[in-house]
Amino acid sequence: MKILLTGTTGYIGKRLLPRLVAEGHEVICCVRDKNRLSLSQNLLSRVTVIEADLLDLGSLQKIPQGIEYAYYLVHSMSTSEKFAELEHRSAENFRDRMNELKVRQVIFLSGIVNDTNLSRHLASRKDVEETLSSGWYKLTTLRAGIIIGSGSASFEIIRDLVEKLPVMVAPAWLNTRCQPIGISDVIELLVRCLGKEQIFDRSFDIGGPDILTYKEVLMGYAGVRGLRRVIWTVPVMTPRLSSYWLYFITSTTFKLAQSLVNSMKVEVVCRDNEILAIVGVQPKSFETTIRLAFDAIEQNTMLSSWKDAVVNGRFTGNISDHINVPKYGCLQDERSLAVENSEKVLDRIWEIGGARGWYYMNWLWHLRGFIDKLIGGVGLRRGRTSAKSLHAGEVLDFWRVLLADRNRRRLLLYAEMKLPGEAWLEFFIDEKNVLHQKAIFRPRGVWGRLYWYILSPIHLIIFRGMIHRLCQADDLRA
Repeated sequence: MKILLTGTTGYIGKRLLPRLVAEGHEVICCVRDKNRLSLSQNLLSRVTVIEADLLDLGSLQKIPQGIEYAYYLVHSMSTSEKFAELEHRSAENFRDRMNELKVRQVIFLSGIVNDTNLSRHLASRKDVEETLSSGWYKLTTLRAGIIIGSGSASFEIIRDLVEKLPVMVAPAWLNTRCQPIGISDVIELLVRCLGKEQIFDRSFDIGGPDILTYKEVLMGYAGVRGLRRVIWTVPVMTPRLSSYWLYFITSTTFKLAQSLVNSMKVEVVCRDNEILAIVGVQPKSFETTIRLAFDAIEQNTMLSSWKDAVVNGRFTGNISDHINVPKYGCLQDERSLAVENSEKVLDRIWEIGGARGWYYMNWLWHLRGFIDKLIGGVGLRRGRTSAKSLHAGEVLDFWRVLLADRNRRRLLLYAEMKLPGEAWLEFFIDEKNVLHQKAIFRPRGVWGRLYWYILSPIHLIIFRGMIHRLCQADDLRA
């Protein structure tokens, strides 16, 4: 089949793409920024990639003729106050283009919406479904509640809470019921929906076999991990306090925490599971999905992470807008050091951040991350998707990866912490085996310059120590 896949760089899209290719389908990947699509050479040679923005109907003319089926996986818990309006316009433009192409079926992944008093996020999802349903094609909507898998938002938030807090005083919404489903089962359902006439123009709730309260979800995770945890729920914690609670403990932004809290007050339990019998899928238990998620993390086979979404940070625009580091009006700390073993140094550079740390005075990096959280930034808890590999568009603590070119021996990062300006961090090994480490800052007004000069003594210590640690001959243990 000739299939259009939107949201290819997202958490679900990254996992669905290789499965569709393995099934023998011809896949056209529709992305807003090609630089964020990191595929293996084998996979890249078997798909077509087009750059188009769903908010720009004209750019959708790049989608070729002959599309039979399409996946609508565009989903934004955007920090913009107009996110519902933007999602509606994206859905309208997509619907109109699919009508022009005479697509046979569109498959949409949404959220369970079985409550009349919906959060803004779930109400927007429902509006998108209604907009897509007015097309000439056949629409199939799968509505999921909590998706559990390595790198999923739900899993990472559960993990942050349980691993870090032996005792929790939690809001009353922890008693709300949900029906988690594993990411592998979601992918299986999305694949098996293709061309199934029984499910044309129908919506289905999808979930696993276990119906749990959010408190039982947390305790279930603790049981799998062999952790003793105590949770007390209190009725006095307002949605705003709950959002701050999630924001400071987990790796989410405050705006995303607000969206999550408002959604978690709504029960997300499947009304029927007819779709499972129609397509022949038997979802795995909650305990099994948790174990599978940890297997992927331990084996370093995590294909995607929700943290890499652009909305999980301050990054805006396309990577190409930031990859050319400005030369004028900037302040910088530049250091160079000869390298004895370039491959070993590259390994260290490619493993920087996350659990590995920043090689020198890690406590100062963590202090900067804590301060960033206090002032509304992303903090240092986002970590990294993979322990050893880096790709453009991924997050790396409070940085965004702009370029990770191992062949050209260059890594370029863009700062997403709260700053009175813009910042880049670059590592590059030249043809003479000299490592160049640059911290570049483009200040915004007087406050930006004051910020740089006040921190210059700390930069002197940290950046000098870091380049020496990266280049030293013996093995390092962070």
